[in-house]
Amino acid sequence: MSGADLRDLYQQVIMDHNKKPRNFRDMADANHLAHGNNPLCGDALVVYVKLNGDVIEDLSFQGSGCAISVASASLMTEALKGKTIAEADAVYQQIHAQMTGGEVDMATLGKLEVLGGVKEFPARVKCATLSWHTMHSAMESDVDSEVTTE
Repeated sequence: MSGADLRDLYQQVIMDHNKKPRNFRDMADANHLAHGNNPLCGDALVVYVKLNGDVIEDLSFQGSGCAISVASASLMTEALKGKTIAEADAVYQQIHAQMTGGEVDMATLGKLEVLGGVKEFPARVKCATLSWHTMHSAMESDVDSEVTTE
């Protein structure tokens, strides 16, 4: 995909998921959750995870933030539902690599490749990764946890 095509797709996907975020809801029966906060830009969210054994049975989020933050959380919930903890961790590692210029396995990312457009705006990388770090923290904790990015 050319740079211009990826940029156009990135903008379309971000706007769609920001206007109509998927899995944007509280989850009363979540067995893991974490709060994420980026005090520099005001993004704040809660990620709810319902694990059934080692499978993500349900995943949702609530909060407020910029278009990139909300869209990234929405994309994350769609991509990780039904995955095992190990599969979700592999995707998390690939998102992190994509944002930091590491080697990326595009087969693991799939349609999440579109988040690579954030690299063109280094100040927004923390916006795009907040939900991912928060989800990772929620999965590692049996209780409510807090993530702050700056």
